[in-house]
Amino acid sequence: MKEPNLSTVKKYYLALSKVKKKYVTSETFSLTVGVYPEVINETLSYFNPMVNMDYKFNLLELLPDMKSFIDKKEEAKKPASAPSIKKGDVDAFNSVSDFIYRKMTYNGIVDKNAYLSDKDLKLLKRLIAEEQKRRKSK
Repeated sequence: MKEPNLSTVKKYYLALSKVKKKYVTSETFSLTVGVYPEVINETLSYFNPMVNMDYKFNLLELLPDMKSFIDKKEEAKKPASAPSIKKGDVDAFNSVSDFIYRKMTYNGIVDKNAYLSDKDLKLLKRLIAEEQKRRKSK
């Protein structure tokens, strides 16, 4: 059984949540949405396979499952927030070489296994940009 399209599930969820009736079959729901009942049954059978078999199945029972599906998909789509760099972080280092000496050396020897976090990489990028500005101005 293939996973339904997120936009289709959202459309069905919103339409079902606005229905004022206590009992909604795929036949009556198809009049609201404008889609054939077979297509609705095929899509919603992901949440409960009985939708395809029982033509009098109450689609309002699927609302909590549809909501959790939508929330899960929306959460997966959210991008990870980028680390923020403050002026004080940049001012802590005099230059790019100072950053490399502090973060990437061990007792004065360059550590090839040094790991830079995303924040460190962003900070290094900013230090490089400032160094290039200084060189262009000279």
